[in-house]
Amino acid sequence: MTPAHSRLTIRIGARAGLLGLTALLGLGLAGCAPATPEAADSREVTLVVHSSFPNEEFAAAASEATGYEVSVVSAGDGGELTNKLVLTKGAPIADAFFGVDTIFASRLVTNDVVEPYRPQGLSDAFTYLAIGADGGAVSGDADYALTPIDQGATCINIDPAWFAEHSIAEPKNYEDLAKPEYRDLTVLLDPTASSTGASFLVGTVAKFGEDGFAKYWQSLIDNGARVEQGWSDAYNGQFTQGGGEGTKPIVVSYGSSPAFTVTEDGSATTTKALLDTCSNQVEYAGVLAGAANPAGARAVLDYLASGEFQATIPDSMYMYPVDTEVSLPESWAEFAPIPSEAQLNDLPSAEIELGREGWLKTLSEQIGL
Repeated sequence: MTPAHSRLTIRIGARAGLLGLTALLGLGLAGCAPATPEAADSREVTLVVHSSFPNEEFAAAASEATGYEVSVVSAGDGGELTNKLVLTKGAPIADAFFGVDTIFASRLVTNDVVEPYRPQGLSDAFTYLAIGADGGAVSGDADYALTPIDQGATCINIDPAWFAEHSIAEPKNYEDLAKPEYRDLTVLLDPTASSTGASFLVGTVAKFGEDGFAKYWQSLIDNGARVEQGWSDAYNGQFTQGGGEGTKPIVVSYGSSPAFTVTEDGSATTTKALLDTCSNQVEYAGVLAGAANPAGARAVLDYLASGEFQATIPDSMYMYPVDTEVSLPESWAEFAPIPSEAQLNDLPSAEIELGREGWLKTLSEQIGL
């Protein structure tokens, strides 16, 4: 495991933690004093983010690019951030936000948390992934309720050398993981405790349908799949290429993970993502309704969507930029290409919002997760 991939533990760990998020909606927020237009300086703008964002570096770069005095504050993982934004709607804790992903994005729209805004001059990739004011896809020149900024593919990763050493064919798809030859070889993530695990769950619902996903999960459990609470425990603790003493050559991770397991000479990678098992995790930004400085918030969104910031995403956040014109680092382009639309197993964010709690309940009742 390279040092860069070791740092990825921080990134993934900050995205975990779904259990009990619904209960948080009933709690107050200690220490979150909402900004008010009367108190705001017109040159000051605040961005609230999840806890794995390069706060200081971004604040400096965005201030220079926009001419505003940009400050960045953290509000926990993506789920915690979502709940804080819902609880403070109309009197928000910042002017703009970044870091709510596909799993929770529609909650902001249905709760009227955002003020629609469409940054100018964006490529079609932004429109394709954007969420509109009705919680659905955006068409034509309509404003975005949520602007996509980066994306990451949740995929099964494997250790090809392990399979070669044991003379076992590499698995290629979801169905292979339930076959006898792969018994006791897989590590999954608990979707009730990990947003990465929840993303993998969404992929299985998209693939097998609401009537079939639980049966598929049961087939994995029956085939000896191990379920870990978080990405670090699964990848670093159980995976054969995780840098420890792991014994499992199959793990839920990211499409970008192979870019962080390259050999010292850079000629190869020791892991592989199975691109037919991927589901997309898009992270969104938006202007908060009732912002003290909406003009400043829009300027920050313009910067988040700019080529200047998009080019920093792979190295600073270990995600893919939404702007497809941005060149990926050489190791990403060669070893961690983003899955094609045809390979992804995705559902609209609005459908995820409607179904998520029911899917988790089904797994809990039927499988015991």
